[in-house]
Amino acid sequence: MAYTTEKIRNICLLGHGGDGKTSLVESLLYMTGNTDRLGKIADGTTVCDYDPEEIKRKISIQTTLVTLETQGYKLNILDTPGYFDFAGEVAQALRVAGCGLIVVSAKDGVNVGTEKAWRMVRGKKLPSFFYVSKIDEENANFDNVYENLRGQFGNSVAPFVFPFFEEGNRPAGVINIVTRKAYKAENGKIVEVQLPKEKMDKVDRLRDSLVESVATNSEEMMEKYFAGEEFTEEELIHGLHQGVLDGAITPVCCGSAFTGVGSLQLIKTLIDYAPIPYEGLAEHGVDENGEETEVQFDENGKPLAIVFKTIADQYGRFSFFKVVSGKITADMQLKNQRTGTMEKMGHIYTVNGKKNTEVKEVCCGDFAAVSKLADTKTGDTLADPSVGVTLDGIDFAEPCYSQAISPKVKGTEDKLAAGLNKLRDEDPAFTVQNNTETHQMVISGAGDIHLDVICSKLKSKFGVEVDLQDPKVPYREKIRKSVSVEGKHKKQSGGHGQYGHVKMTFEPYAEGDYLFEERTFGGSVPKNFHPAVDKGIKEAMEHGVLAGYPLVGLHAILTDGSYHDVDSNELSFKMAARLAYKAGIPQANPCILEPMGMMKVYVPDSCMGDVIGDLNKRRGRILGMNPTEGGEQEVVAEVPMAEVGSYAITLRSITQGRGWFTYKFERYEEAPPAVQQKVIEESKFVDTEE
Repeated sequence: MAYTTEKIRNICLLGHGGDGKTSLVESLLYMTGNTDRLGKIADGTTVCDYDPEEIKRKISIQTTLVTLETQGYKLNILDTPGYFDFAGEVAQALRVAGCGLIVVSAKDGVNVGTEKAWRMVRGKKLPSFFYVSKIDEENANFDNVYENLRGQFGNSVAPFVFPFFEEGNRPAGVINIVTRKAYKAENGKIVEVQLPKEKMDKVDRLRDSLVESVATNSEEMMEKYFAGEEFTEEELIHGLHQGVLDGAITPVCCGSAFTGVGSLQLIKTLIDYAPIPYEGLAEHGVDENGEETEVQFDENGKPLAIVFKTIADQYGRFSFFKVVSGKITADMQLKNQRTGTMEKMGHIYTVNGKKNTEVKEVCCGDFAAVSKLADTKTGDTLADPSVGVTLDGIDFAEPCYSQAISPKVKGTEDKLAAGLNKLRDEDPAFTVQNNTETHQMVISGAGDIHLDVICSKLKSKFGVEVDLQDPKVPYREKIRKSVSVEGKHKKQSGGHGQYGHVKMTFEPYAEGDYLFEERTFGGSVPKNFHPAVDKGIKEAMEHGVLAGYPLVGLHAILTDGSYHDVDSNELSFKMAARLAYKAGIPQANPCILEPMGMMKVYVPDSCMGDVIGDLNKRRGRILGMNPTEGGEQEVVAEVPMAEVGSYAITLRSITQGRGWFTYKFERYEEAPPAVQQKVIEESKFVDTEE
């Protein structure tokens, strides 16, 4: 069925892990006839969690697009993971969603994931909704959860649907406050029942507060309200819709995914009050001149879309996109604004979990997917060649947890690199770096679960088994005093021999990593051999004398030497320079330097003491503390890189997932004696140089 923009709703489903997001989607699909059975997470039969890793772990690890068609409307629901390691997936979904639906368990109440979801949705200035799940489970308490939501997130939080109970405090059904209608589940179906008399006063009181909030947002409605006139249902819905768009009202619904009660009322709430794509915020980007520009949703405009997610495997890419302007049809040619290449939109699909249905066109504001784009990645803009706008991409948090990765079977390094490149297309929230200094491939992500999932996918999708280990810290070495030495390389083996002789002074050099200078006189070392001496020192500096780490801060001065008319050559003087280095550097009071970085940690006030105590244990120097706009504290500290490895996991434990941090390398400085001794012992460096 073809849809117009006004019939589209784009919803991002968020919340703490285990609060029932995926089960809610199952219920919505089943209750509206989009599926013929109610899938279960335990059985691995849900529409959203179809990836083998998700079925195995019984958690969502990627954002899944579900297309729900009902009553002539199309709801694009983006089911996001609740675990913090997969925040990159949430960032992709929020980039294109029109509103956020935050799921909260009636049993567990407001959680860290609830707080983070609220902050992310409000940070994007999107309208928000709450859905209280699992109202039929033991120890569930809707009223407590509602009061907590209102206490934490403000008076905009208002109930639109609430539960009623039978004898023995068993959940019976739900009441829609706006329509004053009650519903319950009977024999697997939802039926309308008479509004319980004992609930009528509560319904009227809550409805009056909604009417009042509508009146305060419109002069016309205010006059009608004070005149004592009743609002029609259409007027009330229109007024509440505007209140939701403005952020003045945050509707609360509830239900049970198991019985389906409340699911249809949630869908009605989303259809009535969630924004139509063109009612949302304007898109932002840059024009051909690099100037910032706004793009309004325009059904009749030229085609313009943003790619917000990619699924990659050995067969190619599957790119999910949102149409921002015009409409996109099959076989249309669009320009990738990042690369300048033309992409053919060959086959276009609507997506429902892993099920794809081919369509001929996609309207403005709608989501779809296209296969086999040659050069398009997540965050790219696809546009009509005459459109000179590049839309803002997707902001991913900086990865903060790193591990060195290596294949278990030697010779599969190329296979590993190819697999990681494919997975990077799918998940831009992790990075891969080949560290030429430590000779390790390092992957960085949001946490240990994130990297574990990547390793599992490498094995299942690309047949590469890997090992993870702590990455090596790139220490450096330097000297602390001057020393004068000589190096003589002499070799006679019949015919031409080898002869090179240099006298060197090595001094600490504070202005840079290395400086070579020659102060010879009388041609004791001919000028044509000076570059060879320089090269010999440079090569020797790649390995320090304490632990084999590169030497920095060296001023090498060639002061004297001698040569042989026949036997001297460049190689001889290069070797002589290296011999001088090996003789002199151990005498120059060498030491180990460690990398230091600037860390900014963002935590709630209540965790400040524990966080500062932990940073002190990590040899961190606290430089300052600043309050932030989000009500957190920013702790600024200098911390050695060697102490940062597992910090992401520790910080999550200390703050129950509320804290986060950034870390940026600043400089090298001398390590404490105990650390130097440990580094030297661990290095077990063996000098194999001749």
